[in-house]
Formats: sequence, C-alpha cells, structure tokens
Amino acid sequence: MNKRDWIKLALTAAVLVLSVILIARIDVAQDMEETEIVRAAVKDAALTCYAVEGAYPDSVEYLRQHYQLAYDEERYFITYEAFASNRLPDIWVTERGAGAP
Repeated sequence: MNKRDWIKLALTAAVLVLSVILIARIDVAQDMEETEIVRAAVKDAALTCYAVEGAYPDSVEYLRQHYQLAYDEERYFITYEAFASNRLPDIWVTERGAGAP
C-alpha cells in the first residue's frame, strides 16, 4: 500500500467513526425528548385535574384512571411528589435502566 491508500483508509475510518458518534448522539437526544414528552403529559394531566376538580391529584395512578394518562410503564418510571392539593407536584420521569432523575 502506498501513502495515498493509507490516507484514503484513514479518512474512511474517520468518517465511519464520526458517523457512529453522530448516530449515538441523535439517539440520546431523541430519548431525552421522549422522556420530556412523558413528563409534559403528566404535568398537563395534573393541570387538567386541578382545573376540573380544584385540587392536584395525589398520584399518577389517579391521573391514569380519571384523566386517561397513558405512557409505557415498562420504559418509564415516574416520580410524582404531591405536597399540597393547591401546589403543582414535582414530577420526574426517568427511563428505566437510566440514571437517577
């Protein structure tokens, strides 16, 4: 192999590595966006409950039963901390197998 072949090989390898890195970053960004969509759905359901009933619910299960909140329970874990019926609860959504919220 001559010098020109080595340069082509190195450039091809560099493009391949950069492509893999870019695809991984896009995948991570998409996962973060999907997690935020689930968090927004929980928040919207809680706000709807407050508007209808005059109080925030004390659990995600209540939102699932009465406000048709739906999400992939096998993929996401929701932490929902309600402090008072007139205060928006703290909501964290974590993809199962990911780090803490």
